[in-house]
Amino acid sequence: MRATLALLAALLVASPAAATQEYILPTLFDVTGVAANDVLNLRAEPNAGSQILGALPPDATGVEVVEERRGWARVNLREASGWVSMRYLAYRVDVWEEGRLPAAFSCYGTEPFWSVTARDGALALSTPETPETPETLFPVTAILGTGVFRDPTRVVLGEGAVLTAVPQQCSDGMSDRRFGLAALLTLTQGEPRLLSGCCSIEARPR
Repeated sequence: MRATLALLAALLVASPAAATQEYILPTLFDVTGVAANDVLNLRAEPNAGSQILGALPPDATGVEVVEERRGWARVNLREASGWVSMRYLAYRVDVWEEGRLPAAFSCYGTEPFWSVTARDGALALSTPETPETPETLFPVTAILGTGVFRDPTRVVLGEGAVLTAVPQQCSDGMSDRRFGLAALLTLTQGEPRLLSGCCSIEARPR
């Protein structure tokens, strides 16, 4: 009997579900377990006694978690970044698929300012340098991943542009928001340029 119990204990310890995290950040969660007349507080630090910066509604969905620390998750709320308890977040399993980007995937950079989204089979680039042309479109030829399950690393190959996004803590340098993906945008159409920034997979605004 003791031998059987010891074997079961060893199997539980060795179980991948028990030993490994089931997700890789950044990814999306839904708020759960919060009463309909309550909110999920966003705090300045990952502890229950820290200053409250704002709150997520009890039915919030698609909340991007960019960092996890001791049972707390770093998320963004408008232009602020703070921490909510992981106890009230439910993981969404449908975010990272090989050869695809999350629906709300977008990247931003400063010095110079730029933003890019992937939609309708193209990278859509916006910059203040070309106000007469709201967007420059680069048709996408391929979206590459590492092949590792749920690894968010992506390289988007476009005709005249290559966007590379890797999981890394990132700041846009202009706000208190924090991102879980760092970006490099290589422009090869016309004069070659290399732009740096951060990426988000969360629909805005919240």
